[in-house]
Amino acid sequence: MKNEHDPGIRPYDYFYGVLGGKWKPYILRGLFFKEKIRFNETRRILGVSEKMLLQQLRELERDGIITREVFPEVPPRVEYSLTPAGEELRPIFDLIYRWSLARLRERDIEVAPLSFRYHEES
Repeated sequence: MKNEHDPGIRPYDYFYGVLGGKWKPYILRGLFFKEKIRFNETRRILGVSEKMLLQQLRELERDGIITREVFPEVPPRVEYSLTPAGEELRPIFDLIYRWSLARLRERDIEVAPLSFRYHEES
């Protein structure tokens, strides 16, 4: 978000621009867990529309967070993986996860059991 009195882009605005969006954290979680994801599998797991998933993946690719690899097969196979910049986000997401888990437990809110599939229980 630009402001005439404060030119340039603020770091938090940049972060939100790159990682904001309903599905981007879930896409990244899948990549942290599996290292590579495929389009249809991700769409099925998340229950997201094809159009929305494609948009979110293109934005992550445009921003240098993921790469897209197309395999010359019939039918075509496409896999997405993290770039080095995307890998740098792993500890940030781990911190967010641990902070959220601690707050849920502190407030005695039930944690979804499948959450531990992607992160070791703390």
